[in-house]
Amino acid sequence: MRSPALLLSSSLASHTSSFRTKFSILLIFIFTSYFSFGQSEPIAISDTSKEFHTAGHPVQNLKGGGEIFTSEQRTKRIYIIAGVHTAGYGGSLLLLNNAWYKGYERTSFHTFNDSKEWRQMDKIGHAWGAYNIGKVSSAMWEWTGISHKKAVVIGGIGSIAYLTAIEFLDAHSAKWGWSWSDIAANIGGSGLFIGQELLWKEQRIQYKFSFHKKKYDDPMLEQRADNLFGKTWYERMLKDYNAQTYWFSGNLRSFLPGSKLPAWLNVAVGYGADGMYGGFENKWVDVSGNNIDRSDIPRKRQFYLAPDIDFTKIKTNKRWLKTVFTFMNAFKCPAPAVMLDSKGKLKAYPLYF
Repeated sequence: MRSPALLLSSSLASHTSSFRTKFSILLIFIFTSYFSFGQSEPIAISDTSKEFHTAGHPVQNLKGGGEIFTSEQRTKRIYIIAGVHTAGYGGSLLLLNNAWYKGYERTSFHTFNDSKEWRQMDKIGHAWGAYNIGKVSSAMWEWTGISHKKAVVIGGIGSIAYLTAIEFLDAHSAKWGWSWSDIAANIGGSGLFIGQELLWKEQRIQYKFSFHKKKYDDPMLEQRADNLFGKTWYERMLKDYNAQTYWFSGNLRSFLPGSKLPAWLNVAVGYGADGMYGGFENKWVDVSGNNIDRSDIPRKRQFYLAPDIDFTKIKTNKRWLKTVFTFMNAFKCPAPAVMLDSKGKLKAYPLYF
C-alpha cells in the first residue's frame, strides 16, 4: 500500500498527463476545424460531366457532384493539407516536448498502468479526442478531392498516430509512462469514426462531450478541487472529471429513414462519474502536509439519457455557419436528462449541461 504522499504524487502526475493530452487535442481540433471547414468552396467548373479535358489537363469530379478539379488543382490541395497536418501535429508535439517534458528526467521506455483511475473517465476522454480529430482530419483530406474512403482511413489513422506520438513522450519521461489503456482508447475512438463511415458513409452516432462547473460546498473539498483541477473554468473543463459527461448521440432519422422525425433529432446516452478526489482513491496530503482520508465519499459512476441535436443536419447555405455547426457537434446540447448512478440513485434534470 503506497503512502498518501505517494498516492498524491502518482495521482497528480497521471492527471497532469491526461490534462496535457486533452489540451493538445482541443488545440488540434479547433485548428483543423477552422481550416477544413473555413476554406473557400472547391473551384467549380460549369461543365457537369464526370470527366473531361481543359487545355489538355484531365479534370476529376469531386464527391460525384458538379465540382471538379484539374489534376494540378488536386495535387496542390494535397500538398496544402499535408503541410497543415505536418505543421499542426508536428508543431504541437514540439511545443509539448519543450513546455512539459524538458523539466523532468528522461528515461528509457517504460509503462504505467492507469486503467483503473478516475472511473475510466480519462480514457473515455482520450477516445473522444481521437474520434473528433479523425473526423475533422478526414474532412480536410476529402477537401483535396481524394476518395471518401481514402480520406476516412488517412484521417482516422493519422489521429491514432498523433496521439501515439504523445504517448511515446510520456513513455520516456520519469514522471509518466506509456499507458496501454490510453492506446486502446485512442484506437477505439478513431475506430468508431472509421467504422461508421465505411459502413454507413455518415456518423449516425456522434461522440460528444459536456461540462458543468461543479460547486464543492465543503471547504476541504473545494481546496482539494482547486489544487487538483485548477480554479479557472477552462482548467476545470479539461481536468474535473466530476463535472464531465461523455455521450453517444444517435440520430433517429438515420436509423429510421422512413419516419417523419426531424432530421436533426438525436437521443444521447451519457457516462459520467462523481465523488473522485484522487486517481484511485480519496486520500491525499493537503497544503499543510496533513494526510486526508475521505474514503467516506462514494466514488460513483453515472449513466444519463437525454435528447440531443445533430447540428450538421440543420440545412444552411452559409459556410461560416456550417463551420460553427461542425464544431458544435462535438459537444452535447444542454437538454432535460435522467441520471442513474451506480448506487441506485435516480435523478431528473430539467436542463443538464
